[in-house]
Amino acid sequence: MTLRRSMLFVPGSSAAMLSTAFIFKPDSVMFDLEDAVSLREKDAARLLVYRTLKMPLYDGIERVVRINPLSSPFGHDDLQAAVRGGADVIRLPKTNTADEVHELEAAVAEVERDCGREVGSTRLMAAIESASGVVNATSIATASPRIVGIALAGFDYVMDMQTTRGDGTELFYARCAVLHAARAAEIDAFDVVFPDLNDEEGFMKEVELIKRLGFNGKSLINPRQIELLHNAYAPTQEDVDYARRVVAAAEQAEADGLGVISLNGKMVDAPVVENAKRVLNRAAASGLRK
Repeated sequence: MTLRRSMLFVPGSSAAMLSTAFIFKPDSVMFDLEDAVSLREKDAARLLVYRTLKMPLYDGIERVVRINPLSSPFGHDDLQAAVRGGADVIRLPKTNTADEVHELEAAVAEVERDCGREVGSTRLMAAIESASGVVNATSIATASPRIVGIALAGFDYVMDMQTTRGDGTELFYARCAVLHAARAAEIDAFDVVFPDLNDEEGFMKEVELIKRLGFNGKSLINPRQIELLHNAYAPTQEDVDYARRVVAAAEQAEADGLGVISLNGKMVDAPVVENAKRVLNRAAASGLRK
């Protein structure tokens, strides 16, 4: 089971953060060559990220590189460095259409062939940052078998919608659209960054919301949020105990040749059994909630 609860943003121009972020144990780390890097630092950041990808510091952590758009002067150079460096996932910013995913897919394959990397081994992630991206979320999510997830980026989206971040009402439709697209494509969905680093209560309230909606995880800009997020996503002992009873009842029903699963006198249908298995897999991978 691949856990993608946390994706920590690391500016590609920060040598200090590139050399230390792994100690916080995020599920994914995103080396950012786009918005976090000024124009005059683009070339230096690209080289730093390439060298970081070549080092064993991040073994066991999924390495994502956010490149600049391919239409920019930097996108193709970013892609060369990321794929040749061995990035696990390329994150495409400001994705508005499936055609942009197709363009990226073709460009990645070309670099893979050129550098001797197995074609198809580099995965993709699309960032949804506009009204157009939200409307086209399903076609984007299903555009390539390389896509492992889509991420909603809140700041640019609310600017495009001519509003501001507030209590979450302004993001509700976009969250639902992105999440439904991810589920239809059977890929993961990442929620937006929580901008106030000092508001732990607000952060946890938002985490509970996106967890209930069904998001796999959340983009983060501060490592202090990682442990809080992981703990919130961990199942409780009560969750695990119930899941074990459900799975045991399903196995017993199958052994007895019964088409109906019963637990404590109540019928249990297939989706409940599948969810129980997910709970047990998550507990095995992440441990129990503290």
